[in-house]
Amino acid sequence: MGVMSTVSSGQHTRPMCYLLLLMILQLGLHTAEGVWPLPQTLISSTERFHLSPQAFYFGYGRQSAAQQGCSVLDAAFKRYFALIFPDYTSGRWNLFSDKNEKDGTLPFNVDKQFTVEVSVDHNDCDGYPNESSSERYNLSVFSGRASLKAVTVWGALRGLESFSQLVYQDDFGSYFVNKTDIKDFPRFQFRGILLDTSRHYLPVQAILKTLDAMAYSKFNVFHWHIVDDPSFPYQSRTFPDLSSKGAFHPMTHIYTQSDVRRVISHARMRGIRVLPEFDSPGHTKSWGKGQPDLLTPCYKGGIPSGTFGPINPALPSTYHFMATLFKEVSVVFPDSYIHLGGDEVDFSCWKSNPYVRAFMQKMGFGSDFTKLEAFYMENIVNITSALNKTSIVWQDVFDYHERVSTPQQITHINYEVRSTYYAELSRMTKAGMRVVLAAPWYINHISYGQDWHNYYTVQPLNFSGTEEQKKLVIGGEVCMWGEYVDATNLTPRLWPRASAAAERLWSDEKQTSNVDMAFPRLQDFRCKLVRRGIQAEPLYVGHCKQEYQGI
Repeated sequence: MGVMSTVSSGQHTRPMCYLLLLMILQLGLHTAEGVWPLPQTLISSTERFHLSPQAFYFGYGRQSAAQQGCSVLDAAFKRYFALIFPDYTSGRWNLFSDKNEKDGTLPFNVDKQFTVEVSVDHNDCDGYPNESSSERYNLSVFSGRASLKAVTVWGALRGLESFSQLVYQDDFGSYFVNKTDIKDFPRFQFRGILLDTSRHYLPVQAILKTLDAMAYSKFNVFHWHIVDDPSFPYQSRTFPDLSSKGAFHPMTHIYTQSDVRRVISHARMRGIRVLPEFDSPGHTKSWGKGQPDLLTPCYKGGIPSGTFGPINPALPSTYHFMATLFKEVSVVFPDSYIHLGGDEVDFSCWKSNPYVRAFMQKMGFGSDFTKLEAFYMENIVNITSALNKTSIVWQDVFDYHERVSTPQQITHINYEVRSTYYAELSRMTKAGMRVVLAAPWYINHISYGQDWHNYYTVQPLNFSGTEEQKKLVIGGEVCMWGEYVDATNLTPRLWPRASAAAERLWSDEKQTSNVDMAFPRLQDFRCKLVRRGIQAEPLYVGHCKQEYQGI
């Protein structure tokens, strides 16, 4: 007897939900909690197979475009061996190949051998995941073998994660996996996490740990809000004074070029894109400390007040500086997307500056400062377009000056009122814009109780518009702004609450609309995170079989 994920409709009443869960548990399906986020189709059986770490192998299928030596998959096999068998301390892992059979290195009892055979259609082992990378995979688990087939290595990574979550231990410590068939792909192509490293510096290790947890929840975009008003921790080769004068500390609170490469490499090996954000013209106070004449001098009573506002859009030197900086950034960050910000620009300093006002008159902008910001953003978008980058901007850019926005751009919805963001989705997609929705997932806000419900029950496509419009919503993003967050509380505040959004962005909405059905699965997944060393906070009263050991 099997259970398909497609039977769990959100229309069930609460007693029926509990009855179904009870039936599954009574069947002895230790995969009842199963895989998070829920696959598009999952069929699991009571038939189970014993796994022994000494007789467990990863291997490449004969027809696979990638073979041994594929950096992404070879590293994933080693990583997932340790995740699947956390109690096995020998440190060795096994790669199956024809050579094993020829030289006699197979385990003495071949009947107990289990091989995960991976096949991919494209050898993209040396590349980076991108906006069009397929993450589709099929996984079949049967006696002695699991077959994982994917279009790309990035899809194979998602399948390996699903397989790792299917493995469980009985009360005596033996490992098992049930007979399972999964056909899976993400609902949305863009599934992001934003970290803010300006308001509080996050050590590289904290970022790497976040990338690990992102992979466990199948997120695929790390939006690095790397600089802002409080500090400029990115160490630029071209403009070293930006960090030496703008960071909290010029040696200890910066990200060197080596640090950035390490983050990008760690992300790539987990199928995660790194999207940098250099927000301007506002949110740039820290920039001015290391770059003279970049920010606008504010005036009071006709004389300079000694304070500074947004980047000065009236000076040609501004655009020369930005072009040079973005040329460097475009090389350092290989992803085709770059975030230009454009939000929350305070016009008061521009209004006070007589030279800015004279520039506006010369340009025919009158006293409409949104036109001045539009002029600035248009120039920055052109700079990044010339570097073959797709620009993302916050919704202000669309709201204030739609003429800057083009279908080649992506607009990021960030204001949190539900009625407002649904209206924005309708307006933006009607204008042909691609959209990333972040507004309902500002996870830095906390409240007492199970607020993950709020993130889980978001319906990203529940706005007025045609099917063609809804196809323009390319995904969503969980934002962790850093006013009250640093390395001490980042992980428990982020997980497992972000995982609720992960399922909304990956899984079929009709199968995953009921929080009562989701609760035991998310509770089980939270325990998996804890066992993997992620300090994920509890959902409610209860315990994990293996509690967090890092304290």
